[in-house]
Amino acid sequence: RAWLLPPPRHRLLSAAELARYRGAEGESGLYLAVLGRVFDVERGRRHYGPGGAYSGLAGRDATRAFATGDFTPVGLVDDVSGLSPGEMLAIRSWLSFYSHNYSPVGKLVGRFYDENGAPTEALRQAEAAIEEALKFEAESEQRKQQFPPCNSEWSSAKGSRFWCSRQSGGVKRDWAGVPRKLYQPGSRGSHCVCVRTTGPPRGQPDATEHSDRGDLDNPLLEEYDGCHPLADQCVLT
Repeated sequence: RAWLLPPPRHRLLSAAELARYRGAEGESGLYLAVLGRVFDVERGRRHYGPGGAYSGLAGRDATRAFATGDFTPVGLVDDVSGLSPGEMLAIRSWLSFYSHNYSPVGKLVGRFYDENGAPTEALRQAEAAIEEALKFEAESEQRKQQFPPCNSEWSSAKGSRFWCSRQSGGVKRDWAGVPRKLYQPGSRGSHCVCVRTTGPPRGQPDATEHSDRGDLDNPLLEEYDGCHPLADQCVLT
C-alpha cells in the first residue's frame, strides 16, 4: 500500500503504560496514539498537555476522535468501525501529520497490535477501509473532471439560476458545457453539473465514429424542464 508509512520502532506499550504519558507533573512524558502507533508529542505540549485544547488525546489511542471531532469520553476511543470514507481519510491524514512532525515511539498493544507487535485483524480492516476511501476519492475526482459542478444562485424574486463557465465547480478547462441534472446510482437526488457538448464521449478519446455530442447522452443525466438543451444557463422560477 503506497500510502502506508514506515512501521514505528518496536517498543510495545500497554494501555496502562501509555496512560502514564499525559504530561502531568511527575509523569514520564507526553504521548498519544493513532491507529495503535504511538508518538512523542512533547514539543506540542501547549496543545496536548494538561489544559491544552487536545489534552484529551494524550495518554491513549483516541483515533475515532481525529475523524469525528468528538472529544467526549464516548468519542475518545480507538474504535473506527462504521466511519465514512471521508472520516477514514481524515485518520490517514492525521497519521501522516504525526509521522512527519513528531517522533514515533512504538506500538500500543490492544485493538491494532497484539502482544508481539503484529497487526491485528482490526488494523487490517482499518487499512482496507482507507484503501477503499482512497479509491472512492480518486473516482470522485474523475467524475468531477467529467461533470464539473454548475455555478448557482437563488433569490426569492428570481428563483434558481444555474450556469456553466470554463471554471465552474473549480475545474479549469477549455470548454464551458451546459447544465444538466446528474443522478448518482443508488441516490434519489440529483445535482447540477456542466456537460461537454462536442467531441467523443469520455472514455472514447480515440473513437473515429461518434455522435459529436460529448457526454450529453450519458444515461445518468437529465435535462432541466423549460430550459433550452444547449443553453449555458438555466433559470427555474
